[in-house]
Amino acid sequence: MAIGRTPAPAYQATKGSILDLDKDFYTQIASSTCRELIESFEIPIRSGRAFSVPCGHVCRLSTPYGPQVGDLNLWARDNPRERFWASRTRQLHRSHVTTFDRLWSCLPYLRPMCTIVGDTLAGYSDDVGGRVHDLLGTRCDPYVNQMLSGKGFDFHCHSNLTRAILPFGLLESDVHDVLNVFQVTGLNQDGRYYMEPCPAKPGDYFEFFAEIDLLCALSTCPGGDLSAWGWGQDSGSDDMFDCCRPLAVEIFRLTDTSLLKNWQPPKQATYSGVHGLKMPTFVA
Repeated sequence: MAIGRTPAPAYQATKGSILDLDKDFYTQIASSTCRELIESFEIPIRSGRAFSVPCGHVCRLSTPYGPQVGDLNLWARDNPRERFWASRTRQLHRSHVTTFDRLWSCLPYLRPMCTIVGDTLAGYSDDVGGRVHDLLGTRCDPYVNQMLSGKGFDFHCHSNLTRAILPFGLLESDVHDVLNVFQVTGLNQDGRYYMEPCPAKPGDYFEFFAEIDLLCALSTCPGGDLSAWGWGQDSGSDDMFDCCRPLAVEIFRLTDTSLLKNWQPPKQATYSGVHGLKMPTFVA
């Protein structure tokens, strides 16, 4: 590999395409003071909560007490089969998302579910190249914990998300690959995944504009800020317990209706083929 060569991204925005973002519009959304707080709450340590964000609203996730990682899932509120697609989002944007990136839904829907409009940690990089708001990894779960440590633990992010969505009629199988908000990760020289401590300070936030009606679920990771991460620890007696802090969620309605006068929720993908199941008539 040539030293210093920077390959071109495989997916690039063409002018007028859905990837050609109107940054002025989203900057206005982010900077507008015409907001009404319609819901706010904190998620306690090692737990999860599901909540709705109507389309055209803004949701802010924040670290009110200091560093804490959160695992985020998204579904279309009225059709949970349409859910966040982490790998396609990673390809269309980057491995660690930030302002003006979008979170995309799975096939056959394939549309932006939300657009990131605020990120106080934008541009963060540590001394080994790690970045924040991770799409490389996924949620921690009790199955891997049992496999690697031989111990059971019921409050990993996968379990927290599962408990959170049960009241909404969803099941464990509806939990999917997450966006690891406030989490710093990267790949080392051997291409292996690593995690670094969360850099968030009290008041740091990650904010997104809901492009469609959303059901969201957020878990406060049992590893807290990941400064003492390990497998097989027992709740209340492990080093990670003291690294855990609540996360805050705020949902805002935009009261300046002129901001959205030219905006419409994105439509689902327009592909109308049948994947070759209907064979064409070939002429000899």
